[in-house]
Amino acid sequence: MKYYLIAGEASGDLHGSNLMRGLKLVDSDAQFRYFGGDFMKEQGGELVMHYKHGAFMGIWEVVKNLGTISKNMKLCKYDIAQWRPDVVILIDYAGFNLKIAEFVKTLNIPVFYYISPKVWVWKESRVKTIKKLVDRMFVIFPFEVDFYKKHNYEAFFAGNPLIDAIEEKLPSLPDSLTFRNQNHLTDKPVIALVPGSRRQEIELILPEMLKAAENFPQYQVVIAGAPSMSMENYNKILNGKNIPVLFGQTYAILRNAKAAVVTSGTATLETAILNVPQVVCYKTSTITFEIGRHFVKVKFFSLVNIIMDKEVVKELLQFNLPQNITTELDKLLHNEKYRKEMFNNYQLLREKCGGSGASRRVAEKMTKELKKMKN
Repeated sequence: MKYYLIAGEASGDLHGSNLMRGLKLVDSDAQFRYFGGDFMKEQGGELVMHYKHGAFMGIWEVVKNLGTISKNMKLCKYDIAQWRPDVVILIDYAGFNLKIAEFVKTLNIPVFYYISPKVWVWKESRVKTIKKLVDRMFVIFPFEVDFYKKHNYEAFFAGNPLIDAIEEKLPSLPDSLTFRNQNHLTDKPVIALVPGSRRQEIELILPEMLKAAENFPQYQVVIAGAPSMSMENYNKILNGKNIPVLFGQTYAILRNAKAAVVTSGTATLETAILNVPQVVCYKTSTITFEIGRHFVKVKFFSLVNIIMDKEVVKELLQFNLPQNITTELDKLLHNEKYRKEMFNNYQLLREKCGGSGASRRVAEKMTKELKKMKN
């Protein structure tokens, strides 16, 4: 069958690549075209557009780039209409993907959604749109099944694919000595900084992380570089500071870190699965923050805490970040009881996420549902 996938950011690219791998296992004739990134490209098929050309964060940033977004949407619609896939699989990226779903329905092509828009955070009204436009919803968090059930809509949960992604990479990750030698690091213990994958996130959050890290000279700071960014993006912020930025090594950095400072997003869950004590932070533009705080309805904003429905990791938002990160990092690095409690919660989190094999299970469910729809 012909599968058209649309992912608009780094986490969607990762999940999309795992799904493609699963689909190839259950459908030997699988063909792919997609909006995505480097991970999806590794699985074959045709990359139509890289997500780095359309990943904009926050209300004001989206408004400023409406022309680019409109152009990308026209390209996507045209390409789908020309290729006529058996199904279009939307991956998160709600603002763009729900508009594409509306167009795809006019072509009488099935629409599957993999990784639900975060309608449980805000814009719950979007559920009506999803029910109207999306033929099947496949979610990656167990609580989302109950959320959609409340709205009389069925969602399928087969586990979280991050566990598969990490388990696959673990055997190839270097040991501590090799990691340090390959990257010319010192013997000091590592603090990992994971400042996000979008340019706006990096520009707003990384400077705050770096200020906090200055308070720990006995540790070595290593920055996880985003695959869609260049070293130039980081040099503007580092201003000549000799702090390593390592690209394509996020899992290796985390595996060798004593603690991590992580921007809210998929990376918080990756850090937890890799068993690294972390503090989660987030900062956006003033306009986006002021608008968002009136609409966001959840108790927590990090995936770890949302899944566990309690505070497992400290969340720091918008203000006084360097001071607050410093306070929390000190506990993560030096309070063994505090670290052990976090590790225990991480184990429960992994169990809640459904164990390994999620990508294949969801691929099997998708192909099964497609065959039912065609009969």
